Amino acid sequence: MKAHFHKIPISSQSSFSIRHDVKPNFGTVWHYHPELELHYVIKGEGVRLIGDNISNFSAGEIILLGQNLPHTWRCREEYFQYDPDLEVEAIVIQFMPECLGRYLLGLPEAYLVPKLFEKAKSGLLINGEAREKLGPLMRRAVEATDLDRIIIFLSILKILSETEEVENIASKHHAFTQSNESDALRINKVCNYTLSNYKNEITLEEVASISNLSVTSFCRYFKLITKKTYYDFLIEIRISQACRLLIEDKLPTEVICFDCGFNNVSNFYRHFKKITKMTPLEYKRKYLRGYKELVAA
Repeated sequence: MKAHFHKIPISSQSSFSIRHDVKPNFGTVWHYHPELELHYVIKGEGVRLIGDNISNFSAGEIILLGQNLPHTWRCREEYFQYDPDLEVEAIVIQFMPECLGRYLLGLPEAYLVPKLFEKAKSGLLINGEAREKLGPLMRRAVEATDLDRIIIFLSILKILSETEEVENIASKHHAFTQSNESDALRINKVCNYTLSNYKNEITLEEVASISNLSVTSFCRYFKLITKKTYYDFLIEIRISQACRLLIEDKLPTEVICFDCGFNNVSNFYRHFKKITKMTPLEYKRKYLRGYKELVAA
């Protein structure tokens, strides 16, 4: 998909940006920027779109995004009701590869850092001990000043470049340049409409109309940009929502099926196994314990 170019405001007194966000939700705009981004979700739940990947996110997740990799964290609908007791929280570090000087990347001692930036082009989900170390460091980075700020940032880069506890998220071919900005409004309208209406039947005529295209032109446009059909995209959104409901363990699988927009159980099971490589019951058993431990932490 093509995304909105976002200019990161970085002070002339700073070599990179660190911010601590506490707000109702993470917004809805699918965007990209030339800065790499380290994103730590402290509070919040929903669906994230990174490149060509659609997955759920929850508290505790840390992700490193490469340059110009389009992304958005779309919270669950409850976060858009502006309930004062429901908010998201995240720490975000954004930086250019040469933010500490172009010569740093050429030092023999820093040979792992350029390799990290290359791997980050597809997005990296940080796991295990590396994630446990990064959370406190990112909290300290928010308050740090002067050389302490640089030292902590270098410590973060060291952990990221040395760890093998990472998972690739998207395809590298989904990085973009500013010339794609003209498609931002169109694709964001389609994404937002889909995420708001996935429980209902959505026709190609509806989304084509939103895009101001004929059905034929829309199908060709969407496939060209995303490398998948619109219905593939819609099914991935529905399965992602079903995964969240399964690990919440509040509804029977059959209810989840219809609540996520599928019109029959066998169809739901077929798509679920195709995307997750597991049955709903297998998925639930695998992730339920870890999810409950994370929520309780």
